[in-house]
Amino acid sequence: MAIATGVGVLLAGGVYLHNSSRLTGPSGDPPLLLAHRGLGQTFPFDGITNDTCTAERIFPPEHPYLENTVESIEAAFAAGADVVEVDIQLTRDDRLVVFHDHELECRTDGTGRVRDHTVAQLQALDIGYGYTADGGATFPFRGEGVGLMPTLEEVLTTFADRELLIDVKSADPVEGERLADYLDQLPPAQLELLTVYGGDAPVAALSARLPQVRVLSREMLERCLLRYVAVGWTGRTPVACRNRQLHIPEAYAPWLWGWPHRFVERMERHDTRVILVAGDGGFSEGFDSRADWQRIPAGYSGGVWSNRVDLVAPLREQGQSAAQ
Repeated sequence: MAIATGVGVLLAGGVYLHNSSRLTGPSGDPPLLLAHRGLGQTFPFDGITNDTCTAERIFPPEHPYLENTVESIEAAFAAGADVVEVDIQLTRDDRLVVFHDHELECRTDGTGRVRDHTVAQLQALDIGYGYTADGGATFPFRGEGVGLMPTLEEVLTTFADRELLIDVKSADPVEGERLADYLDQLPPAQLELLTVYGGDAPVAALSARLPQVRVLSREMLERCLLRYVAVGWTGRTPVACRNRQLHIPEAYAPWLWGWPHRFVERMERHDTRVILVAGDGGFSEGFDSRADWQRIPAGYSGGVWSNRVDLVAPLREQGQSAAQ
């Protein structure tokens, strides 16, 4: 019995040592900053549902940018973002525009589904029409967003040398096929800068066409993490976790073998990027303030999801200065 107990203790100790980040120093690299929808207007997450029109509950504006526009992407990169996330929708004329909602009523002066309109019709809309911070008493961006809905081609041409995360908002595999048609025409060097995530079916369709592109869907994330929980204690990285982008909610991250440093290092060895998102990962919560930033593990070198890169990029720089 004593021998068995001793063996058990040794095995448990070995597993601990093999997975403890306390015994693995951080890489020294600063966190990578991912700007969600560029630099846009933010809103409280309390009480939010899938049907909430977030444009109707924004905080009082602190900057002039609207999400998913060329200007907002440019502002995010200028503020310090390493990667910018954009949302795409398929149009009636079989093109891709950069816009979050399936329906037009929340943000714009249009009505109906995005996919029932042509690019020309969509670019005639005012995408700032519905934003209000005071329950509809004033609309600070009304009239300011006419013509600001870009096509994906415009965004990829304007930011050909920058990293982008493309979110396929639907569950339609056709959208994955259309995105693959376009991305397949890009130079290999630009394709390496792109990551695609979104619905299971469209992401699977794109990945089948372009297996070299880093991807993520809910199904892929669940498959990777379930297998990693089963075998990660050995130091192995399952095939399901390779060439992926993993969006890890901070609520669950501590339960992963080797979190944070060993986990990030293991994933990086297999071309997988780790992005830490705030809360439980339900509604794109980000690390958007000083208080949020203080919750990031010391020495963490993976990616960080933010809706206010303009506020947290200086905090990253302060942390690097202090470390030096």
